[in-house]
Amino acid sequence: MTITAGVDLGTGTIKTVLFNIEGDQIEWLARRSDRIRQRDPFDLAEKGYDSVLADAGLSRDDVHYVATTGDGETIPFRTGHFYSMTTHARGAIYLEPAARAVLDIGALHGRAVKMDEFGKVLGYRMTSQCASGSGQFLENISRYLGIAQDEIGTLSQEADDPEVVSSICAVLAETDVINMVSRGISASNILKGIHLSMAGRLAKLLRIIKVREGITLATGGLALDDGLMAALNESLTKQKIKVEARSHPDSIYAGAIGAAIWGAFRYEKLQQQGLLAKAS
Repeated sequence: MTITAGVDLGTGTIKTVLFNIEGDQIEWLARRSDRIRQRDPFDLAEKGYDSVLADAGLSRDDVHYVATTGDGETIPFRTGHFYSMTTHARGAIYLEPAARAVLDIGALHGRAVKMDEFGKVLGYRMTSQCASGSGQFLENISRYLGIAQDEIGTLSQEADDPEVVSSICAVLAETDVINMVSRGISASNILKGIHLSMAGRLAKLLRIIKVREGITLATGGLALDDGLMAALNESLTKQKIKVEARSHPDSIYAGAIGAAIWGAFRYEKLQQQGLLAKAS
């Protein structure tokens, strides 16, 4: 039995999970996500970690390995760190065993990862940080339109004549949206147009890494945006990519999940070699 934690420090949110892993049996113990919102991310990560331990009725001494991912390489209480494309791939396999690709749609960029059934990364490609295909861009637009985050998906799916944002640059795309509002384009049609623009770029990433069929799991902060997921499947069909894009209620935790699972694997290997004690 191995108690392992995964901490995914993203640009906007910190995700923390706790697992009990024994062989192929993986048991959820606790999970937590915290929006950073100009707070100190390392202090927030530590509080989140202590919170999931309290939820599970455990102490730090009970944990064998604390694995970080994302920007968490220098978190003080970590045991080890894993690259995020590796952790998202393994977390996706846990959440959706049939998935052979991941679309990680985060605050600053989108990333496509192709993997095998064991979560081994076979290829990846990501958008640039200035692209208008990120969570931060969509959050900025929704704020400008006066729309709550949880309303975006529903409103997008009510569109009857979406107007696609053509610019790749987020700054220029925001200018496009301002012009749309001045022309009386409805919020629903603006949001659906943004979703289609984002989805087109994400679908292109899958094509570049030669994901041509099967199931792709969306992870990251925008994975539960129903409007984006609908637009993504529309774009995949339009680009004749025989892929079904899915999300999972725990998609936001995929990176942390993968970190925890890889952490347990590394712990067992190091323990066999007599090189590692419990995490402090």
